[in-house]
Amino acid sequence: MPGRNIDEWIDRYLSVSFLVMKRGAALVKGSLCEEMTHDQYYLLRYIRRRGACTSTELAAMFGVNKSAVTAMTNRLVDKGWLRRDRDENDRRVIVLSLTKQGEAWIAEMDRSVYRLVEEVIARFPEEEIETFIRTYERLARVLQEVEEGK
Repeated sequence: MPGRNIDEWIDRYLSVSFLVMKRGAALVKGSLCEEMTHDQYYLLRYIRRRGACTSTELAAMFGVNKSAVTAMTNRLVDKGWLRRDRDENDRRVIVLSLTKQGEAWIAEMDRSVYRLVEEVIARFPEEEIETFIRTYERLARVLQEVEEGK
């Protein structure tokens, strides 16, 4: 990378990533019901996609410690959106999965968030959307590699 541009690129990246993260999170939060936080939404989406998972898996995926996951999952269990079951193969392992109510809530929230995202990405040509998503996916992989020390 040319040295003279790196400082400008870093500054632009930091500025735009801050704005996108803050504004995007605020817009998503505005699409959710008052009872659901931004983090709860993404956690429930992840569990729905996986079918079931453990607190350890969630902690690794979201980059937080297990106690933070336990606190969040306790609230979701209390709301009736999540349930805990013992793993059939290893009774020491607790498996988290969505309840029927949790499935219904996340489906409703997804419809709302999808409408929001559709409104945003519809302002771009398809080719730009595809290029952006591929680049963003690559950024996610690179960030994971950096985090893992590769």
